[in-house]
Amino acid sequence: MNKKEILFDYKKKIEKFKHLNKAYYDDSDPKVSDGEYDDLKKKILKLENEYNFLKSKFSPSNIVGFKPSKNFKKSLHKVPMLSLGNAFNEEDLVNFEKKIINFLSLHKNYEIFYSAEPKIDGISASLTFKKGKFYKGLSRGDGKEGEDITENLSTISDIPKTILSEDFPDEIDIRGEVFIQNSDFKNLNEKFANPRNAASGSLRQKNPKDTKKIPLKFIAYTYGYEKGLSVNDQFNFLKKLNEWGFQTNPLNKLISGVKNLLKNYIEVEKKRANLDFDIDGIVYKVNEFSLQKRLGNVANAPRWAIAHKFSSNKAISEILDIEVQIGRTGALTPVAKIKPINIGGVMVSNATLHNEDEINRKDIRVGDTVVIERAGDVIPHIISVDIKKRPRNSFKFKFPTKCPSCGSKTIKEFNTTTKKFDAVRRCSSEGYDCNKISVEKLKHFVSKDAFNIEGFGKKIVEGFWKIKLIKYPQDIFKLNYEKIENLEGWGKLSVENLKYSINEKKNISFERFIFSLGIRHIGLENAKLLSKHFISFTNFKNLSNEKKFDELLNIDGIGETQVNSIKNFFLNNTNIKILNELEKVLIIKNADIQKKNGRLKGKTFLVTGKLNGISRAEIKSLIEENTGITVSSVSKKLDYLIIGEKPTKRKLDNAKELKIKIIDQKEFLKLINKTS
Repeated sequence: MNKKEILFDYKKKIEKFKHLNKAYYDDSDPKVSDGEYDDLKKKILKLENEYNFLKSKFSPSNIVGFKPSKNFKKSLHKVPMLSLGNAFNEEDLVNFEKKIINFLSLHKNYEIFYSAEPKIDGISASLTFKKGKFYKGLSRGDGKEGEDITENLSTISDIPKTILSEDFPDEIDIRGEVFIQNSDFKNLNEKFANPRNAASGSLRQKNPKDTKKIPLKFIAYTYGYEKGLSVNDQFNFLKKLNEWGFQTNPLNKLISGVKNLLKNYIEVEKKRANLDFDIDGIVYKVNEFSLQKRLGNVANAPRWAIAHKFSSNKAISEILDIEVQIGRTGALTPVAKIKPINIGGVMVSNATLHNEDEINRKDIRVGDTVVIERAGDVIPHIISVDIKKRPRNSFKFKFPTKCPSCGSKTIKEFNTTTKKFDAVRRCSSEGYDCNKISVEKLKHFVSKDAFNIEGFGKKIVEGFWKIKLIKYPQDIFKLNYEKIENLEGWGKLSVENLKYSINEKKNISFERFIFSLGIRHIGLENAKLLSKHFISFTNFKNLSNEKKFDELLNIDGIGETQVNSIKNFFLNNTNIKILNELEKVLIIKNADIQKKNGRLKGKTFLVTGKLNGISRAEIKSLIEENTGITVSSVSKKLDYLIIGEKPTKRKLDNAKELKIKIIDQKEFLKLINKTS
């Protein structure tokens, strides 16, 4: 076929794909089988891979699942619905418990009880009850904001509409999972790919009467906001849920000790195939609510809970090629292109090879027959090579010593902490001097936790880069919309939508802006710390003139690694130009330092020595709760030095010399009106 014929065939398939999506998601009337729908998607993606001039905003490569329906209003969760960290083995669980004990400064033999709850593979929902009546139901959404699907949830018989129990809280968000039993799914499998998709599609029906036809179930497992809850621990809360009329998982157990958790894990996994609902692991929650409150959250996950995923799925395939990809930090990551293979219901065609050392250690070569493993949401990777099946003419893979993108020398950095060279090889060029790094940095710039520009995904970034519409972040805000309107797959309406999305994001929080810059070792949490320290973009940008990088070590949570990355960023002239240009087109909001007037407002603290019954992490948390600030060294800016057993002599002497107030743990707790 010539170019014109290929384009015609592609457009035809895209139109069919759009039609099928509308029928499935908007009209609740699928026109083809799930297999036929998946086959069409594969054909579109195959064409796009073969011909780089093919692109459409309606391509399955740009659409993941489906957009939040315009039929549902969005509503904020009073308490965010957090995600969970994952554990895959005994070592992960041991580390999880160690972190809890260290954070709470408990004795190493302290017995922690966990509520062990099998994790149903369904759709999360949050149900708000006021004065015992079901008031509102939200989907999980992005964790902070969900879709109001109250009417659809009201059709589920497992959800009580009125609760008369005297001990039911005045207001509470009951959270749980909406799912379909496997036995019920058998009657629906012509319509949906799997029970989870069936539950998701059913909850998003425009007409609640259509949802009512689907045998949805609801299992409750936690709460969000509450007013008047009188239960003290998770396991008794689950019992209360039953008393109040909610269904809970019959396999829930109260367990202490990692060995016992593992024993239960094995028992549940054996039962897994015979259950009438899909489970993909077990969630462990520290049972006592008082300990949960002390532990709090880190980023978007609680410190007091973890999901122990079930054993991975494995399959055998053949390596067709090994490609080296370049990330935004210059890291070279080898990826094995394998013969497509179905692993646990997912078609896999790529497997990560991690780094150069991993390839050498396993002697992985093109043409090898290998065992691929896919565990949970982890990227598939190669477990082992079958040497007996290796082709006679195979040869060792040589890792590039020059960047495949810009030709710069590739290096392995020396780690001063481990006294070893890093396993990862990197492109030595700085920032935007390497095309591949540039593209990845731009993808990061528009990503969800950065600018989060709707309709400006990875494919759009790559497409605009190829035709030289964008090179630096500021170019995104100066796009030639007339030129875009004439591009294949774009029209007046889609261009107007893109323009609106970009203009809407010109106003951004300081912490998200710092994160968007893609500075190595500066994730969202570090970006928050930096925004609180600098307060304004002007102060941050002035680092290029003042070069007071060592002062950043006073920020609790920022170490030498992060400081060196920030220093390298500001020593690069291109980065300074980018900051200057972005300042012209953006409104970067100052950081909100004090959201409340705490007892320690504006006061700085440093801890030295071992404290009694409270960890450094927890005391830091208490200081921040009371709007105080923790620092990592003694200086004139320090207000209080908190000392425990065996304090560091140098810190103590420096504090005395600078006439800084020295207090012990008891005195600190008095400051926040809390007894030890």
